[in-house]
Amino acid sequence: MEISASANTVTIKGNIKTVSDYQDIKNTIDTIVAGDKRVSIYIVDSISITSSIIGYLNKLVLKDGVDLSITVGNEQLKELFDDLSLTSLFKVKKG
Repeated sequence: MEISASANTVTIKGNIKTVSDYQDIKNTIDTIVAGDKRVSIYIVDSISITSSIIGYLNKLVLKDGVDLSITVGNEQLKELFDDLSLTSLFKVKKG
């Protein structure tokens, strides 16, 4: 997995699957949230997302009041967010 950030946008390429992926994503988003309560995440091609990342994103939105939006490149991942009823909470769209 590769992660990059520009302003308040995080771009993730490759499959999200390991604990170190979680740490990289969390550290990157934490840095942005320290200065901006709006974060856009673009998940280019991953077909899944770990439960730890979902929990972390949930905390950001519900507890910390972060305005989060996620754009996914893979239809299977979009369907996963739909199945978990997280599409509206995370403002998920296919891009």
